[in-house]
Amino acid sequence: MLCHIHRARVSARQLTTSISAPCQCSGHTKTSPLYPHHIPTSPVQKLILGAGSAVAALSDPWRADMVAVNGEVTGLPALQYMHRRMTESQEGSRILSDQPRITSSLLPVLTRLPPNTLGHQYAMFMERNKISPDTRAEVTFVDDPVLAYVMTRYRETHDLTHCVLGMDTNMVGEVLVKWVEALQFRLPMCVGGAIFGPLRFKPAQRQKYLQLLPWAVQTGNTATFLLNCYYEERWGQDMDQFREEFGITVPTLVGL
Repeated sequence: MLCHIHRARVSARQLTTSISAPCQCSGHTKTSPLYPHHIPTSPVQKLILGAGSAVAALSDPWRADMVAVNGEVTGLPALQYMHRRMTESQEGSRILSDQPRITSSLLPVLTRLPPNTLGHQYAMFMERNKISPDTRAEVTFVDDPVLAYVMTRYRETHDLTHCVLGMDTNMVGEVLVKWVEALQFRLPMCVGGAIFGPLRFKPAQRQKYLQLLPWAVQTGNTATFLLNCYYEERWGQDMDQFREEFGITVPTLVGL
């Protein structure tokens, strides 16, 4: 997984470098970074990055690096919407103020919680799927520190969304989660994943997907805004109680 992070950063920097010269010739002045890992880019650079990353992501949906780049350069209106929704919630506002981070250092502690708690279920989900919170690429192209954190929070809670929805990280589960995220967060990359992801499904996958699509749409429309969940304060909460509080039902099909 670490090699994918490296590839994401290298690919993003290569794309930026390849389009920076024309902007400088037209009088573009390089802006100082606004936060760690930030790469300042002009509107023209963002347009080219968005188009290039979209083509790469559509041709290979598993290119997490290009999906990440596309989300950052095309997601400004969605990030502003997500930020507004968080400021309208006391819990969401505290997240913005505290800016907690979810890292792999939490997992050993969470495994010792009672089995049906949110924290334990999340740790087991990560272990079962052999993934780590540390594999999420750093935000680089969002030109606002607060909105950059909103994107970071989205990325670091993406696996938690899988967990609380009862969706594994295979193709069907990923697309169904993208539907929930698209309806909740309005990020273009989530909308694209929800619409174009099923094009690569095999017949059995498509059948499961079509059976569960109404559930995903309903959940995305009716569940509590998930970015307003301060997970770090809820690790010990009973998972069934958590789902009831946030308006989440687990689909009846298993083995997704």
